[in-house]
Amino acid sequence: MLHPVRFGKRLIKKAAGAIDAPVVVLLYHRVASLEKDNQLLAVSEGRFSAHLRHIKENFNIVRFDGDWSNIKKPSVAITFDDGYADNFLNALPLLAEAQAHATFFATSGMIGAKKEFWWDELEAILFNEEAPPGRLDLKSGDLKLSCPSGTGAEKKALYLKLQPLMKNLFPLKREGLLDELRRWAGVRPFLRESHRPMTVQELRVLAKSTFASIGSHGITHTPFSVLSPEDQRLELEGSKKEIEQWIGKEVLTFSYPFGGRPDYTKDSPLLCKNAGYIRAAANTPGQAHSWTGQFEVPRHIVRDWGLDEFRKRLNGFFQ
Repeated sequence: MLHPVRFGKRLIKKAAGAIDAPVVVLLYHRVASLEKDNQLLAVSEGRFSAHLRHIKENFNIVRFDGDWSNIKKPSVAITFDDGYADNFLNALPLLAEAQAHATFFATSGMIGAKKEFWWDELEAILFNEEAPPGRLDLKSGDLKLSCPSGTGAEKKALYLKLQPLMKNLFPLKREGLLDELRRWAGVRPFLRESHRPMTVQELRVLAKSTFASIGSHGITHTPFSVLSPEDQRLELEGSKKEIEQWIGKEVLTFSYPFGGRPDYTKDSPLLCKNAGYIRAAANTPGQAHSWTGQFEVPRHIVRDWGLDEFRKRLNGFFQ
């Protein structure tokens, strides 16, 4: 039996759907098979293909940058965050095969960069084959941390402790902390083919596809909640301008880095609008309707789910 609050929410969703057909926006990050994936960002090619077939057979697919004012039946919009190379190498061919469209939100400061996203490099530093010393004693600015790092379980615990700390640092401080961790582990910066971001040329080719549109994910992938309104504006305008110069098309949509409600501010939606975007994606569950704020569109993260689990989850997103 459903809890009364949950039952009430379901009734509200059902009533809203009867008035105005919902759009459920799906959030993917990667289409790849990884040995380690502490962030649970990767969906295998086979499972992504199965997801697309199920969506095509059961729902209307709409563009995230499209006109949603006259949608007549439940619809799905497919999005990707960050700008990994496997979006171009693996996801795009499967989208073309399924005749399905997705919007790819690119972190402009990482496109063409000779480095990995910081959370991937953190994982690589801690779990590299030449194991770091058995304990991390870290002093970086105000940050002091002393943790064991000898076993796999200890490394995983350390990763889960460092990741949220690093997430909320300014970019230069975050890079400084990565430098200290590299020295501690005795490693150089990582740039694995399996984890690299797209090149500028790959982004250009992706942008030319009928099955892809390009949005912005900021410059540095820093939560907007960490940034002043002026720094947010610089991220919004700077990333938009740079991506437009690369692809020769206007960039109309944005995705907040991390995107949970604590990850952006009350000023962020208006700043997005003023920067020239028409829609912005958050990372909070829910359905989009005609009355949904266009600069806080909810999305559901998709994990590496088999078809049965994906079908169950997607149906739940509409209920």
